[in-house]
Amino acid sequence: MLSILDLDIKNKILLIRSDLNVPLDLNGNITSAIRIKLSLPTIKYALKKKSKIIIASHLGRPIEGKYNKLFSLKKIAIYLEKILNHKVSLQKNYLDGCNFKKDEIILLENVRFNIGEKDNSEKLSKQYASLCDIFVMDAFATSHRIHSSTYGIINFAKKSCAGLLLINEIKNLNKFLKNPVKPIISIIGGSKISTKFNILKKLTQLSDKVIVGGGIANTLLSLNNDIGNSLYEPNAILLAQEIIKKHKNIIIPTDCIVSTSINNNSLIKNKDINNILKNERILDIGNKTINIIKNELKKAKTILWNGPIGVFEFKQFRKGTEIIIKAITNSNAFSIIGGGDTLAAIELFNAFNKISYISTGGGSFLKYIEGNKLPVISILENIS
Repeated sequence: MLSILDLDIKNKILLIRSDLNVPLDLNGNITSAIRIKLSLPTIKYALKKKSKIIIASHLGRPIEGKYNKLFSLKKIAIYLEKILNHKVSLQKNYLDGCNFKKDEIILLENVRFNIGEKDNSEKLSKQYASLCDIFVMDAFATSHRIHSSTYGIINFAKKSCAGLLLINEIKNLNKFLKNPVKPIISIIGGSKISTKFNILKKLTQLSDKVIVGGGIANTLLSLNNDIGNSLYEPNAILLAQEIIKKHKNIIIPTDCIVSTSINNNSLIKNKDINNILKNERILDIGNKTINIIKNELKKAKTILWNGPIGVFEFKQFRKGTEIIIKAITNSNAFSIIGGGDTLAAIELFNAFNKISYISTGGGSFLKYIEGNKLPVISILENIS
């Protein structure tokens, strides 16, 4: 792909499509800034080259055509200004042009407020393209979406290229896919096996061992055990049976942490998976399973992790996640981690600088590992 490093960007107007879609609390405060931090190298490079910078991003899933302050990028602009030590101006009305002031970065208000964004409107794509001399696609996490600000604009911009984050994502994911050092251990968590069925199949082919947790593990456990009141997918039983039947390198929990409630005061018990009561929920992996996983990770030369293992947001149910993070950070293996909830766990345990590569992608991360062509990547590869 043509990179921002390949172009003369001095004094040019750049529209950088970043992914600043970070989690916010009920007061609108940023709870995890990893995606913003990983977007900084491209922005800083453009500042160094004295480009005029416009940044675009989405946040959440607002209704198109309606401004909603809950989805405003105002707090993102404030955070960017502080971390860059550079003036950042949030602009709401920009489709007919941006008003640059000297030495300021313009952050466009949430692109998903614009009618036609998710439908890849040609009109909207042209309006985005008219704002800049060069379009810089740097939002890997949205590269599987054919939206106006990610895909459509490339058809009409004077020049388009990939940003540093996007280039780095592809480089590191290819390192896992094309030239991994064995043994490979993959860890897949999350709530639904149906949404991760394809990635599970792919990783069982690529990996020496695949460790499962969360609702995915619960669905597999439900085939031969009473899992009480635990989260699982009854409609995905056939998928679970296929996974278990065809792939023998999957590690399923043998014991777990259970409770009858989910809060910071929950009483917990460590139980074998064949001893769970009707009113109990599986909320984390147990001590025996933790030891099995630790031993597997010690052998690993390559580790991939996507999706939480337990309900780590509550202190009683985060031991499994914490131990896995410690095992990965203490390992000499090449480690690659992706997915929004997984990134939040990495930040919670202050492991940001101890992972070989942190991917900003969720859906795009999974699709790329599965071997699917991402639309935005495909169109950028055809630009010379």
